Amino acid sequence: MGRGSSIGGVILVIWLIIGIIAAGQRGYFNSDDANCAKAGTIVVTIIAGPLNYLGVNPKINCELPQPSK
Repeated sequence: MGRGSSIGGVILVIWLIIGIIAAGQRGYFNSDDANCAKAGTIVVTIIAGPLNYLGVNPKINCELPQPSK
């Protein structure tokens, strides 16, 4: 564990910060509707990081099973 791992950690943090900024600019943190698709889209957008500015627009579509009646 030397200098390379600390540089990698800094790059990872910067990558994730850029992803958070991209999710914020898309308004993902402003809406009131919370569901698994919204949460998944936010997470994937953050992980995609700088790729968001290259045209990547990740979307997650998921459906939870409905409770039985």
